[in-house]
Amino acid sequence: MTGVLDEEIYHLTGQLEPAVTRWRHWLHEHPELPNREKNTAAYIKRHLDTLKLDEVRGGIAGHGIVGVLRGKPGGDRVMALRADFDALPVRETAGVAFASKVVDADYPGGPFPVAHACGHDCHTAMLMGAASVLSQLKGKLSGTVLFVFQPAEEGPPPDEKGGAAQMLAEGALDNPAPTMVYGHHVVPLPTGYVGYRTGNQFGASCVVKAVITGRQAHGSTPWQGKDPIPVAAAIIEATGQMYRQVNGFNPITITIGHMEDTGRFNIIGQQVTLWGTIRCAIESDMPKIQDIVTRTATGTAHAYDCTAEVTYRQEIPAVRNQKSWVDAALPTLERVVGKDRVVQTPATLGYDDVSEFLNRYGGLYVMLGCQDLQFKDGEMVPVKDGKGAVINHSSDFYANDAVLATGVRLHATIAADHLSGRLSPAT
Repeated sequence: MTGVLDEEIYHLTGQLEPAVTRWRHWLHEHPELPNREKNTAAYIKRHLDTLKLDEVRGGIAGHGIVGVLRGKPGGDRVMALRADFDALPVRETAGVAFASKVVDADYPGGPFPVAHACGHDCHTAMLMGAASVLSQLKGKLSGTVLFVFQPAEEGPPPDEKGGAAQMLAEGALDNPAPTMVYGHHVVPLPTGYVGYRTGNQFGASCVVKAVITGRQAHGSTPWQGKDPIPVAAAIIEATGQMYRQVNGFNPITITIGHMEDTGRFNIIGQQVTLWGTIRCAIESDMPKIQDIVTRTATGTAHAYDCTAEVTYRQEIPAVRNQKSWVDAALPTLERVVGKDRVVQTPATLGYDDVSEFLNRYGGLYVMLGCQDLQFKDGEMVPVKDGKGAVINHSSDFYANDAVLATGVRLHATIAADHLSGRLSPAT
C-alpha cells in the first residue's frame, strides 16, 4: 500500500467489519420495495447521525439521504459515493440464516414477497462503513465527501417518480456539486474481485406499457366480441424476432414480464395490458427499438380489429465509463484488491440508474465480485463445495459477507485519492 491514508483505512475497516456485517444482515432481513423504503432510510440515518458529519439530508426523492462530510479547509474537490437500498418483489430461497420473510401486501400490484435479491443490502452496509471510516479521518481529507443513499434504483411504481433522476431533480447534489461520482455493484465474480469495462458497462433501459383494447363478450359467443388476448400473445411472440430489425452486432432484448387482463375463465375481457422492459447495449438504438415495438403492437392489434396504445417510461441511460476515468482509477482499484484481482468484464444488458449521476458529474462504476467462484485456466468456475454463480434478481442470489470490507475500502480509498488529487482524469 502506498496511498497517504491506505494503512489507516485498512486498519479502521478491519475494526469495523463485524459491525458492517451486522448492518448488512439487518438490511437483508428487513427489505423494502422501491419508494417504500421508510424503515431502511431511518436505519441509515440513525447511523449517520452518530458520525462526525457536517450535515445529513433526508426525505430526498422519497426516502433518499445525503450525508455531507467536509474535510480540512482548502480542498475544492467533492467526492460522491453512491449506494442504492431498495429491494425486489422476489421470494428468497438462498437459505441464509438472515433471510427475508417480508411480504408487502399494500404495494401496487401486490401482495409481493420482498428480498434483497440484487445485493443492495451489501451496497448500503458498505457505504455506511465508508462513512464511519472517513468521518474518523475528517481532519486529513482536503475537500468534501457526499454519501449518497439512493432509493428506487429498481424503478418506482409505474405512476410514481423516484430514483436517481428524481434525486437530481430535487437538487440533492447541487451544493456542493461532485467532481467525481463512484459506486460499485456486487455481481457473480470471485469474492473480492473488481470487474471493469471502458465504455458501456450497463445498457440503456426503459419500461414499455401496451394497452390492447377489444370488446367484451361471453366466452360461449366469441364472435360477438373482439378478444384482446390473442393480440397480446401475437405481440409477445413477435418481440422475440425484433432483434432482426436492429444491427445484429448491438445486443438488445425485449422482455414482456407481466400481463394484466379484465376477463374471466368464461368472459372475453375488454382490455389486456402488457408490461415489459427494453434493453440495448448501444443507447442510440433505443428510439428505433421503441418505434419497432409501437408499430408491431398497433399493427398486430389492427389486424385483429382491436387497438393498442404503447407508452414508454422510466427511461434510463446506459452506464458509460469514460476511458479517462478508468485510466485514472485503475491504480487505486489495484492497490485496494491487488492487480491480479482487477479484471475486464463484458458489457451487460442490465441497467443501473447511477448513470444519471455519472452523466452529469463524471466518475466510475465497477463490478465487485461476491460469490464462490475462481478463475482457472482463464475460465470462471465454482470453488469446491461452493454455491457457484447465481445471477442477480434470482431468488437464489447470494453474496458472501467477506466482500463487505472490500467494498468499504474501495469507497474510502477512492474518496481519499480523489480528494488528494491522486485520482483525476487527465485533461
